[in-house]
Amino acid sequence: MNLFADIRSLVIDCLDVLAAEGQLPKGLAYDNVTVEPPRDPAHGDMATNAAMVLAKPAGSKPRDIAEALAAKLGADDRITAADVAGPGFLNMRLAPSVWHGVIKAALTDAGYGRSAMGQGQKINVEYVSANPTGPLHVGHTRGAVFGDALASLLDYAGYDVTREYYINDGGAQVDVLARSVYLRYLEAHGQEVAFEDGTYPGDYLIEVGEALKAKVGDAFVDKGEQFWLDEIRAFATEKMLEMIRADLAALGVEMDVFYSEKSLYGTGRIEAAIEDLRDKGLIYKGTLEPPKGKLPEDWEPREQTLFKSTEYGDDVDRPIMKSDGSWTYFAPDIAYHFDKVSRDFDALIDVFGADHGGYVKRMKAAVAALSDNAVPLDIKLTQLVKLYKNGEPFKMSKRAGTFVTLRDVVDAVGKDVTRFHMLTRKNDAPLDFDFDKVTEQSKDNPVFYVQYAHARVHSVLRKAEVDVSDATLAGADLAGLSHPAELALAAKLAEWPRLVEIAARTHEPHRVAFYLYDLASELHALWNRGNDETSLRFIQEGDSEATQAKIALIRAVSVVISHGLGILGVTPVEEMR
Repeated sequence: MNLFADIRSLVIDCLDVLAAEGQLPKGLAYDNVTVEPPRDPAHGDMATNAAMVLAKPAGSKPRDIAEALAAKLGADDRITAADVAGPGFLNMRLAPSVWHGVIKAALTDAGYGRSAMGQGQKINVEYVSANPTGPLHVGHTRGAVFGDALASLLDYAGYDVTREYYINDGGAQVDVLARSVYLRYLEAHGQEVAFEDGTYPGDYLIEVGEALKAKVGDAFVDKGEQFWLDEIRAFATEKMLEMIRADLAALGVEMDVFYSEKSLYGTGRIEAAIEDLRDKGLIYKGTLEPPKGKLPEDWEPREQTLFKSTEYGDDVDRPIMKSDGSWTYFAPDIAYHFDKVSRDFDALIDVFGADHGGYVKRMKAAVAALSDNAVPLDIKLTQLVKLYKNGEPFKMSKRAGTFVTLRDVVDAVGKDVTRFHMLTRKNDAPLDFDFDKVTEQSKDNPVFYVQYAHARVHSVLRKAEVDVSDATLAGADLAGLSHPAELALAAKLAEWPRLVEIAARTHEPHRVAFYLYDLASELHALWNRGNDETSLRFIQEGDSEATQAKIALIRAVSVVISHGLGILGVTPVEEMR
């Protein structure tokens, strides 16, 4: 059930009747007709812009259309009032029975809020994709949570979602990893070592060095790297991936695909992708204009192999091959996305850190070219996370080995708090993560406030001396739910299916977190009003019918909170400690 979609269908049906009666031209397009909550709740329950968007193509005044539409809408039992406002907006008030129907739908439909909007379209969501050179840090945590929640949201909205991790194991950083592990290996053999600039001195490699010793003994001791580099690179990368998988599991993240960058090299995949672009006339030899601003001292104009990314909206054409004939970093990324396109995805989403902002246009250009504009690519950037503890900022430095890891955060506050708080800001806004504030029990802590609402409902269910099974509650007589505060809570429940579709369409899972906070606020407000107005208390002594009706309302709230938390990857609690 999607009440907003149902009322929109009613509006469209009424417009068709007006057209059949000659009050509107036939064949008008209704694509831009919307039904949504009014900006001011005092104006009504729902509002439509139908008269405003149809006035020009209909050759009529907006207010004339609105008045005619209001008369038709008023004949429907669901509409208690349809009022024209301003130049032609139309505000509607709905009968209490409509809100009662929402409560019953939430209790009887296990998929209440789910949508068929995606129609089974295949969509690939790539996220995290950290270099396999160490454990995930707090910056990766935000990308992991955002990407995972987005994937769950899209699945909830009817898409066929693949969660994917791109392993950056084809660059020079894995050679640095191998050399760093070799130093830990020598250390495991009792040698004193020094970590020079450009190596990874973090303690997380101590166990890897010891594991290498257990595997090969002293076979690599005092040997030149030509004897051990390839083998240690593969060994170390796999150990890091094991660590990364464990970190993701601690956060509740499971990938469907781990795709190796290294698999693109020496297999002809990069060449095939570039050849595809070449066949389209998009690869050429040329010299780029000098970079804007102050020129680097070593810059010189030179001929390069370039991709015509400017034909697809980029600022400049991009090099794909260095002057020595080796590929640039961009080339394997092109090949990787060519592989995604060849896997017949209908749409692609990449979740990047804020430092990859300059990569957006070129990557979109590449996918547009490779897919002949058939496969859209949306790139979502996650901004930085600032950590605080005891009022002081936490610092991190990967090379110094003192950075705060994903596991540090999860161990400190738990998976659920970590995930919810990471979604309390839009992905492209900076996020402060205060270890003290995210665990405090107050209205200012969104995760506590939402979980508290869910737990409060279950405390009522435990205390009630009537049958509170969902089936029984769904069959209860809800006519007694007539107080504006009760109907406002039911109206908030009605927004859930619409919210899911909006959040999925815009790729913004933080909207779910915001909605849950607002829903929890409505519940807490009704609970508090019951302290003064006994008729609003959820358990009505000596009146089982009234009790079941009121519990049906709040049980429906807990059901929707549970659905929303499920999308965010947060486990709802039934008791608060």
